[in-house]
Amino acid sequence: MKPENSSSGGDLTDGTPSQQNRNAAANVLRSQIDAMYGDRNIAVPQRTQVQPPTQSQFAAQAQEDINPYNRTHDAHPQPQAEQWKQYHSAWQTYYQKYYEGYYAAQSTTKAHESSVEGTHKQPAEAIGSGSAHNGYFTQQTDLEATTEELNKDQALFELRQKLLGKVQDSAQKIRGSRHFVPVIASLAVILIFVFLQYNRVFIATVNAYVSPGTINPQNIVIDPTKDAVVSADPRLIIPKINVDVPVVYNVGNDSDSQLAAMTNGVAHFAVPGASSHPGQTGNTVLSGHSSNDLFDGGDYKFIFAQLEKMVVGDTVYANYEGKRYTYVVTKTEVVKPTEVNKLVYPTDKPMLTLITCTPLGTARDRLLVTAEQVSPDPSVAAQEPADTGSVAEASIPGNSPTFVERLFGAR
Repeated sequence: MKPENSSSGGDLTDGTPSQQNRNAAANVLRSQIDAMYGDRNIAVPQRTQVQPPTQSQFAAQAQEDINPYNRTHDAHPQPQAEQWKQYHSAWQTYYQKYYEGYYAAQSTTKAHESSVEGTHKQPAEAIGSGSAHNGYFTQQTDLEATTEELNKDQALFELRQKLLGKVQDSAQKIRGSRHFVPVIASLAVILIFVFLQYNRVFIATVNAYVSPGTINPQNIVIDPTKDAVVSADPRLIIPKINVDVPVVYNVGNDSDSQLAAMTNGVAHFAVPGASSHPGQTGNTVLSGHSSNDLFDGGDYKFIFAQLEKMVVGDTVYANYEGKRYTYVVTKTEVVKPTEVNKLVYPTDKPMLTLITCTPLGTARDRLLVTAEQVSPDPSVAAQEPADTGSVAEASIPGNSPTFVERLFGAR
């Protein structure tokens, strides 16, 4: 069924078949709309005729589209010389302050760095001013105050560096100066002087504690109650302190004679009332060095360096005229060099007293180690020699004079 031509629609009919079909369809739609809305009037839009642009309009539009991004504006004023100066001055000031703060912070101590670094967060309730965020207070630092403080630290650092440089320069000048040589020479002289004066103190101390001794193990007495056949050479043997030394008897009791005898061992110091020999009643006195000057002669300058270790009950042996005499220590005592009377006392027993200087390295006092003969039988000992004279002017022998004493004429 083909729709018939209709004259409704006014100017929409132009008589062509296609146009007629469109008009028929439009009429169908209009009838359906009328059925839906009744007698309501429906506005039908009128077709407007669009006029094509003229040739002149095409030319004007083409002229506008030549450069669509071209925009015109007023010329921007160029910066003046003073403005450029202010601009560069601002940046120069900024960098100057930045590097001043940086290098000053590098020169301060770690403690100071921690006190001036950045911002520090603290509990908000503990601070009465500022802004709180998540329970913490952000402390605002004063940039100008911090910069001033850093500048002060930088100044102090530079001052310290200058002072250190001056000290180093002065030290370099002193080292290169001819005046430095006399100072070194003076110090060397002082050290040599001290060594010459006190060398016996150092060496005696070493000998007292590290010396292995000179005792021969085959001379150690196993049974002190038995008589032992020994050589005719007189000797003194003290196993506890590793002493096995020759004894020089029958020498004078003056200082020179004693010192000369002690270069060869220990010396017999015989004074009126104490001039016995081993095997005789009375007191036999033997003197030896605990220390002496390093430059003095003799091999026994430190033979009694450990005599202070002797205690009551220790054993001492004395070989005399081919016979060995055994003594047991009964007493130790420290006396003054002038107290010779400590050696003289009445006794009917054979006694032995060993003498040396104390403290080590000095001749201030004298150490007396007294022992009593236990073998052979002391009851059969010979009588002590009869002595006459006085001990009032005698002095217990000691070390040789020190370096200072010799400089001032001591002998």
